[in-house]
Amino acid sequence: MGRYEEIFTPACLEAVFPSGERTSAFFDALFGDAEEGAYDIRLSFQRAREEAPEQLVFFFELHQRNGMCLACNLTHGLPQVFRRHPVIALNALCADLAERAGWKDGEWTWELGSTEEVSNKLHVIPLTLKR
Repeated sequence: MGRYEEIFTPACLEAVFPSGERTSAFFDALFGDAEEGAYDIRLSFQRAREEAPEQLVFFFELHQRNGMCLACNLTHGLPQVFRRHPVIALNALCADLAERAGWKDGEWTWELGSTEEVSNKLHVIPLTLKR
């Protein structure tokens, strides 16, 4: 297990991005009702890239809720929404992640990728921090 895997444990990521709280707030802001959402949002850590050790790869995991449909048309526009949505708060989230990695302000950037369909019940959006 590498240094970053020891830092970015599931418990750490839940503390940084409380999935239940953020999912509810996100859908409440979008629809006025947290129960209207088709998925739950979780943050996971993929790895520090071996070919580029100064890159950390995270994923926003979109897990289909019971009785709901996780259709591509619901998730493919999300990167643009996530970039500016105050509940997701990407700048603050990335600053917290970079700080936990021991990276100083001004020495890193972030990039949000396109939605990827892992299965009909799970879509992911890659979030990469680069130093």
